[in-house]
Amino acid sequence: MSGAASLSQAYFAGLQAALAKSGICEPVLLIDKTRLNQNIDTLKGFLPRGMAYRIVAKSLPSEQLLVHVAKRACTNRLMSFNAAMVAQLLARLPDYDQLLGKPVPVAALAQMLGGLKPSQKKSLSNVQWLVDTPERASQYGALARAQKLPLRINLEIDVGLHRGGMAPGEGLQAALDEIVNTPELSLSGLMGYEPHLAKLPKLAGWPARAKTATQKIYAQALAQSTAALGARHVKTMVRNMAGSPTFRLYKDTQLANELAAGSTLVKPSDFDTPMLKLFVPAAFIATPALKVENGVRVPGGEQAGDLLQAISPGTSVFTHGGYWMASAVYPKGLAPSPLMGRSSNQELLVGPAALARGKLAVDEFVFLRPHQSEAVFLQFPKLAIFEKGRIVDIWEPLPVSA
Repeated sequence: MSGAASLSQAYFAGLQAALAKSGICEPVLLIDKTRLNQNIDTLKGFLPRGMAYRIVAKSLPSEQLLVHVAKRACTNRLMSFNAAMVAQLLARLPDYDQLLGKPVPVAALAQMLGGLKPSQKKSLSNVQWLVDTPERASQYGALARAQKLPLRINLEIDVGLHRGGMAPGEGLQAALDEIVNTPELSLSGLMGYEPHLAKLPKLAGWPARAKTATQKIYAQALAQSTAALGARHVKTMVRNMAGSPTFRLYKDTQLANELAAGSTLVKPSDFDTPMLKLFVPAAFIATPALKVENGVRVPGGEQAGDLLQAISPGTSVFTHGGYWMASAVYPKGLAPSPLMGRSSNQELLVGPAALARGKLAVDEFVFLRPHQSEAVFLQFPKLAIFEKGRIVDIWEPLPVSA
């Protein structure tokens, strides 16, 4: 079974027992290592022959987590998303190849370079900087010449997402010319990100036409790059496409020779899509129930007349913390109170009356499933790793957001 359907009462009882035995008694982000490994193996099984895999670091923002995924997936490729993350990964994982997933302002790049240790500067050859406009190509070229520093450049191609990048034509040619005419710059590859393909309505062949258009644009960009730098160079460089929502669309390496994914390995609820149905949820928030009360009382209702004095059926559960990008999955039936509103201090969750009759005790854990991973993982100081019925390790998130 996959998705939320695979989450049984017995499963959460096992998590509950493991957390209690470990002594964890405050909110924690929990990763099921067995499920994580299952997802890694599932992803690898979908990759076409010869297709490389790059781990999206912002979606799995923990050094230990990245290393674990890299070893099991047999890859040393990461996708990082800002200058601070690049510097951290250079210090922690200097031999890994980093590709930026979004452009970095040249001022931020210059500041990062100024703060690097000599040993980290030696590893800069393992970083590919994403350039989305000819203007940014010129800025990077000027910085590289001024510092006499080689920079690998990966050009972002707008294949239909329209979030930035260059279409084949004049702008792309200007960026290619900057690279050709600047000895310190080298073209390391092209990126064509297309998550919109998984979200288009299935109307009158719209997704199929959009996919064909995406492939055509990327092929034109490859042809233009080949004319500028030669077929041998383009054949061997990184040709990155896709992400977790779309990597299964690729059946060969005719266009892309590298696919990136991260979130699907822990399967937050935003990734409950038909294309990812064989992946299973592997990350949860566990937070203690500080108060479990019979009934749901309206704040200030005592002064509001007979109607609001009544105690409504159900159970009130106040959790340790709250307001995460997540939804409660166990005990079943819990949801934020529409009357009380959200709280990051003590959130009120309202549930079935049975919860107050021994189904949930004070200080037992409520489990929530994140909607996404990158924004949620970084809110917790530690990641509890669950395997074979116990907490086997504590990992740490990276110290900055992606």
